[in-house]
Amino acid sequence: MFPRLVIDLAKVKNNSKNVVEKCHSLGVEVAGVTKVMCGMPEIAEAMIETNIDMIADARMQNIKKLKGNGIKKDFLLLRIPMISELDELIENVDITLISELKTIKILGEKALAKNKKQKIIFMIDLGDLREGVWYKNAVENIEKIIEIQGIELIGIGTNLGCFGGVLPTLEKMNMLVDIKTEVKEKLNFELKYISAGSTAALPLVENKDLPKEINHYRLGESILCGTDVTNNRKVPGAYQDAVYLEAEIVEIKEKPSMPEGEIGLDAFGRKPHFEDKGWRKKCILAVGEQDIDPEGLIPINKDIEVLHASSDHTIIDITECKSDYNIGDIIRFKLSYSALLKATTSQYVEKIIINQ
Repeated sequence: MFPRLVIDLAKVKNNSKNVVEKCHSLGVEVAGVTKVMCGMPEIAEAMIETNIDMIADARMQNIKKLKGNGIKKDFLLLRIPMISELDELIENVDITLISELKTIKILGEKALAKNKKQKIIFMIDLGDLREGVWYKNAVENIEKIIEIQGIELIGIGTNLGCFGGVLPTLEKMNMLVDIKTEVKEKLNFELKYISAGSTAALPLVENKDLPKEINHYRLGESILCGTDVTNNRKVPGAYQDAVYLEAEIVEIKEKPSMPEGEIGLDAFGRKPHFEDKGWRKKCILAVGEQDIDPEGLIPINKDIEVLHASSDHTIIDITECKSDYNIGDIIRFKLSYSALLKATTSQYVEKIIINQ
């Protein structure tokens, strides 16, 4: 059935080994992030085979699925937790990224009631403006956290590049190191982890510019896409087609490149833009925005141009193609992170696993 995602576990393992070995060489532990694959157990197993240190996901449902499928590894919850899921968290999660004192206190109370101690990494906002206490207030908050029973504060962390696009520079890394040092000097408390890295922070590892105190990365995009979208690059040594999309042609027609008639907004409220190239040979694929992000489709055949998509159809231009395409033929695409996220989440996209 098409459309379908094809997941090449051999290439996933290559990409995982590629980043794990680089990080381990600098004493950096790696949490393999499975969220873009909706917690697919086969992906977690592939990562574990490359000596990944823990498995990370943003959704409790995915962590429960992974555990239910026999994945034996420490689990890190990436999304700061909802109060309503704390009971499930205690039963299923080993380490939690967290930023709210109120939530930490309730988590501690619930953990104590179950005779447990919950490990947390306290998130600090260094300027990207997503989760975390503002960096100037970090130490005073940590002073309160270490007094909360039922909680084991094992580290501090940050998120960069995902919301504000702020790059994880050496300056930003040293801000976390300074906070760790201040906690040690003022509070006499030792933090085990500084979890400072996503794929966007890999250049610091590759260039060996990472401060030695930074010892934990959370990596998903570099393993599954082989890309680093924040820095607009391909990850050295990684495949960009470890996971790819196949979609079927349902129409081939010669049509003008410009619509005829008064132009309004498209089905998603956007103003479409067109370039007049005369008559062009176009295909319609049976996949649309309910399944993919069309801007994140990268045709394997570089002569193909992705034009636009609606809910259920994607239109491509094949005028420059040397290959002769027919109805029923399959077009293959590499995927950006956003396109992979949508395709994995869509129930209408079949998932096929190979191990070449």
